[in-house]
Amino acid sequence: MTKDTPSSGKLWGGRFREPTNAFVERFTASIHYDSRLFREDILASSVHCRMLANQGIISGDDADQILAGLAKVRAELEAGKMAFRLDLEDIHMHVESRLKELIGPVAGKLHTARSRNDQVATDLRLYLRGEVDDLNKSLFQVQLSLLTLAEDHVETILPGFTHLQNAQPVSLAHHLLAYFEMFGRDRERLADLRPRLNRLPLGSAALAGTPFPVDREWVAEELGFDGVCRNSMDAVSDRDFVLEVAFAGAVIMNHLSRFSEELILWSSSAYGFVELPDAFCTGSSIMPQKKNPDVPELVRGKSGRVTGHLMALFMMLKGLPLTYNRDMQEDKEPVFDVVDTVGGALRLFADLIPGLQIRRDRMASAAAAGFTTATDLADYLVKKGVPFREAHEITGKIVRICVDKNQTLSTLPLEAMQMVDVRIQADVQAFLQVEASVNARKSQGGTAFATVRAALDTARAALDED
Repeated sequence: MTKDTPSSGKLWGGRFREPTNAFVERFTASIHYDSRLFREDILASSVHCRMLANQGIISGDDADQILAGLAKVRAELEAGKMAFRLDLEDIHMHVESRLKELIGPVAGKLHTARSRNDQVATDLRLYLRGEVDDLNKSLFQVQLSLLTLAEDHVETILPGFTHLQNAQPVSLAHHLLAYFEMFGRDRERLADLRPRLNRLPLGSAALAGTPFPVDREWVAEELGFDGVCRNSMDAVSDRDFVLEVAFAGAVIMNHLSRFSEELILWSSSAYGFVELPDAFCTGSSIMPQKKNPDVPELVRGKSGRVTGHLMALFMMLKGLPLTYNRDMQEDKEPVFDVVDTVGGALRLFADLIPGLQIRRDRMASAAAAGFTTATDLADYLVKKGVPFREAHEITGKIVRICVDKNQTLSTLPLEAMQMVDVRIQADVQAFLQVEASVNARKSQGGTAFATVRAALDTARAALDED
């Protein structure tokens, strides 16, 4: 080997006279996580190859050899027969290197009119497009599980809480539909980001475009993209789509975490509202009676991890000048873990929800405690012409009497109430029953049984359309 002969062994090694430091190779390699992009890489490369031939940039014979070779590389990868090497850095170089071994120097023509910069951006968009679609399907399954459970519990009443204190009685179906709405917004977010994600960077080359007569619109159509990225510099350096996927994932996990917290509380002996299915719980190594809500606890914990990935991505991108910088290699591990974690959590909840055992008696007992119909007493007075603020004060005084006498609003004698305000009559008792309180709230979006049934019908129709 002469002094001027490159010894790096890299596909980009012509400029270099010495091999890469061994630790640098380990530190900079991404093959241990970006290998999951091999299908997208080979798909995009195949379409790129066909475009090169269509445009007369390479010959049809060369294209046929390359396409046949790429099919063999894909088969080897799918069979797990390719040994990954640190010196080949990433999945893109592994594919190209193996292609060269299979078909010879003609493999080098595949990289005409493209760079790893637009190549990796294309692969990642293709991959995340599929993951976004899968997350949407998983959210649908969670919504379906919630809806099915809610349809059985329109007339199951539990306390609604504010500040974790009993506030007003509500239908359990109404409570579950609140999460149905949250996950519906999550699906809207995924649908909203998808068109921005689904644009083709390929053909932008390193950053400035290419002098070859490429047909980017044809490639976009073949790969199922909605269109092309309009600016080559933006195309290779844009990672907004990664941020958006991570943000959507963080919001989904936030919603799952809130639901997890309620299930943890509700399944505790202090509440006893639900029992989680055994298959989603574990026991204690020392206390044989324990049934621990491990799945909701882990989902609650993993929500912080996903949010952390979002922050890491923001910090990675915030100071980068145009265009591509190697920092961007750090986009993949966080977003891969986001889609893996969110997808797994959604799958767990879709399976866990149908197994919940609802303890109606405990919920009903709790709904009747804590003066949950106090607002109904105030509303009763308002209907008799008392200004709400005055009615609020009168009701507060009556609650104070109940506390002192260890009574509830429904058991406190009418005479005791009339000592506070004589406008309270015997008909007040009809307003102080828990079920009456629930059914009084007939406003759109309220918890009255009839309103909830209508909401369930709307929700079912929406899912049936998907």
